[in-house]
Amino acid sequence: MLRTAVVLSVLLGFIGSEFLGILSGGLVSAGYISFYINQPARVASTLLMAVAICLIVRALGHVIILFGRRRFILTMLVSILLTQILESILIVTSSVDIDMRIIGYIIPGLIANDMEKQGIFKTLIMICACAAVIWLVLNIGIF
Repeated sequence: MLRTAVVLSVLLGFIGSEFLGILSGGLVSAGYISFYINQPARVASTLLMAVAICLIVRALGHVIILFGRRRFILTMLVSILLTQILESILIVTSSVDIDMRIIGYIIPGLIANDMEKQGIFKTLIMICACAAVIWLVLNIGIF
């Protein structure tokens, strides 16, 4: 089912970028978000992490020259680092009842990269819309 969600995510991401001109936070991200949509705390923490990564990369962009591949690699590295830090904090404070783990190590970075390109709000709207459509398609039973 995850494979189908990712394939649908790639298709919807492509269609959205071609016809609407809005990126969906990395082609595979909406598929992973839709797969974990029954765990809203994980989805929320992933999207909040992506916003934090975007803001950090924007701040670093005022200090160092960032564009293209350099910005993308920095976004991925910040994503991996912050996700590792958050998971180690959650392991220490495992008494928290809510599952606040991040979905993957690079998913927030992919989302943040598109946020950096087109803005936080547009990316959040598009990824939520794509994830909702994917969830509906998977739960209606077409695939």
